[in-house]
Amino acid sequence: MTRFIDIVAPRDPVEPHRAATPLELLFDLASVIAIAAAAAGLHHAVADAHAGEGVVKFLLAFFAIWWAWMNYTWFASAYDNRDAAFRALTFMIIGGAVTIAAGIKPLFDSLDLSLVITGYVIMRVSLAVLWLRAARGDPDRRTTNLTYAFGLLIVQAYWVSLLLFPMLRESFLMPCVAIGIFAELMVPVVAERAATTPWHHQHVEERYGLLTIIVLGEVLLPAMLALRTAYTGAYDIAFVHIAMSAVAVAAAMWWLYFPGERNLHSTRLSHALAWGYGHFLIFGSAAAVGAGFAVLVDIVAGKAAVGIVVGDYAVGIPLALYLFGLWLVRDRHLLNGWGRHVLLIFAVATLAALAIPVVLEVLVALAIGAVVAREFAVRAGAGQPTG
Repeated sequence: MTRFIDIVAPRDPVEPHRAATPLELLFDLASVIAIAAAAAGLHHAVADAHAGEGVVKFLLAFFAIWWAWMNYTWFASAYDNRDAAFRALTFMIIGGAVTIAAGIKPLFDSLDLSLVITGYVIMRVSLAVLWLRAARGDPDRRTTNLTYAFGLLIVQAYWVSLLLFPMLRESFLMPCVAIGIFAELMVPVVAERAATTPWHHQHVEERYGLLTIIVLGEVLLPAMLALRTAYTGAYDIAFVHIAMSAVAVAAAMWWLYFPGERNLHSTRLSHALAWGYGHFLIFGSAAAVGAGFAVLVDIVAGKAAVGIVVGDYAVGIPLALYLFGLWLVRDRHLLNGWGRHVLLIFAVATLAALAIPVVLEVLVALAIGAVVAREFAVRAGAGQPTG
């Protein structure tokens, strides 16, 4: 029987057959509930003609979800010893993710950050306790682990201060949030200077891939909504068109993320940090593509305050950002020759396509074209992996 508290020894970074655990998958599910709530908030904001405000709120909510997910994921890759204490603290982190999900509607309705910050602090303080346990069990990296723990606690104290002083939060909300985000992003940069944590290359890559798959479900969800709407009496061929387009785009996005080569091709700290941080763009844009298709469903159903052009933009812009994100964190490092620029070219083309008629068909064609062009580049030798 597992003891409640075991020594937190570092995991072997080259351990064979390292795979995601059922607990990690449950944590992913809790995080995706929050991501789905953020995507729904963006969808309704855009459909109600409040796109600018909706994007800002979506980015705030998505940062809280993604950053807490990312930090836990890398910690677990290095120090998951599966004892009862680790599991209990993980369930506290899951509870924090659910709290964030509950706070997203108040955030979108009235810019009320109280529940989001509360859930976020629960997640981060629990993670700080995990880092303190790791500091005790890994003397060689004690400085790194303590820097993580106390860095997290200091930043959480800052977030709590925003809750305790609402006048400050209401008067200088965006600058205050920007300061907090910058501090959060700097904690790993500072902590890893002392000694790199023993994260597992393939495990981290798999964990990111699993979240990508789940987030792409946000692109498939509007396809179901469109078909259900058509089936329940409001039949319009446009709903079938949207459903087919959403499935095609989701398939292309999946194919581009899982092309058969390594996504994380280097274990150098600088590259790993850039790769990990850059996935904010990939995860966020993938969820936003789903929100865009949901806006199109509302437009065709007559439930939106905006026209079809706004719906096309709501799909096209995040799709272009998704392609750009994959180029930024992977292809410009992984491929060589003209193949390394394929996704960048298609990202630019996707933005350019928003200026022409019949946009949705063109966006689908470009998403599929990006898959075909990249595959051709790799197979023809112009884009062979460098690593």
